Amino acid sequence: MPEPAADLGPRTDVFEARLSEILIRYAERSRAFSAPYTELWESLARMAAGGKRIRPRMLMDAYEALGGADRRSALDAACAMELLHLALVIHDDVIDRDLVRRGEMNITGRFAADAVVRGASPEAARAWGEASSLLAGDLVLTAAHSLLARLDVAQEQREAILDVFDDAVFESAAGEHDDVWLSLHLEEISPQEVLEMADRKTASYSFAAPLLLAAILAGAGRDLIAELSTIARRIGVVYQLRDDVLGLFGDEGRTGKSALSDLRAGKETLLVAYARSDPAWAAVSALFGDPDLSVGDAQLIRSVIEESGATIFVESMIAERCDEVDRLVRASGLPEALREQLLALTTACVSRIS
Repeated sequence: MPEPAADLGPRTDVFEARLSEILIRYAERSRAFSAPYTELWESLARMAAGGKRIRPRMLMDAYEALGGADRRSALDAACAMELLHLALVIHDDVIDRDLVRRGEMNITGRFAADAVVRGASPEAARAWGEASSLLAGDLVLTAAHSLLARLDVAQEQREAILDVFDDAVFESAAGEHDDVWLSLHLEEISPQEVLEMADRKTASYSFAAPLLLAAILAGAGRDLIAELSTIARRIGVVYQLRDDVLGLFGDEGRTGKSALSDLRAGKETLLVAYARSDPAWAAVSALFGDPDLSVGDAQLIRSVIEESGATIFVESMIAERCDEVDRLVRASGLPEALREQLLALTTACVSRIS
């Protein structure tokens, strides 16, 4: 039976308490194994304590706007989405060879630094740190799936929820794989390919999945779910385009991520795809993707990107996508409360600085 809303208290506090409860339970299980394994789960719990909670808030807000009554199931689905995000972020850091996340050492950085202190070589320590991260990502991904599989809902709903989750993981992996492939620069890349990659990598799991889970749990019809999916994916691309701009020009103190990492990794963003058509790109082409890129050379690349008109182009693309979302939302059959939430979410994606 659904629990009364009053029993769950303020939504944010309840979410944090439930997520913490889930991770603490795993940490307690890990104590039957090695000390480093327990430290891995404790690191996961610390990492999960940060973040903007975009996905769980989106899911719970949409569920409420759609008239959902079983807030316990929505809460666990929201926790699953945050765990999925955590898993993908951890794996993404390994792929990008980043050691910092949200202004602090990530799991790779923390475990590698500890191994060096204990006498391991830098190479062996790095391998240990990355192995720890890969396993950590796998563990929380499995935890997310387990949480959804155990929801106290009708079998038809559970199957639909697991299908959405499976699609989100499958498509996000395709987007991440494309991202790495494009970063090899082995073939000419069009702006359209970059946009499609962003849709697969970010929009599918960060926006479509939380909103679709909310709709399924609330018992929404197929037409409404289809409308919501279309809108969510467009908001997701707006979010990713803003993320790309922040990755190059954002304040590290606010973004919590190095402003050099995308340039050192040779990330093929829409900014870069556009700038490649400018003759000035030839002067910095060899620098782009250099893992040892200096601060000065990074600034040189940024200057070429900005002077090519790429920033103006991407900002215009963001504005165009926002207008499209606005039209779709206002013409949709979604409840008014949800329409307002989606428009506010789009505005927040555009104006964010972290």
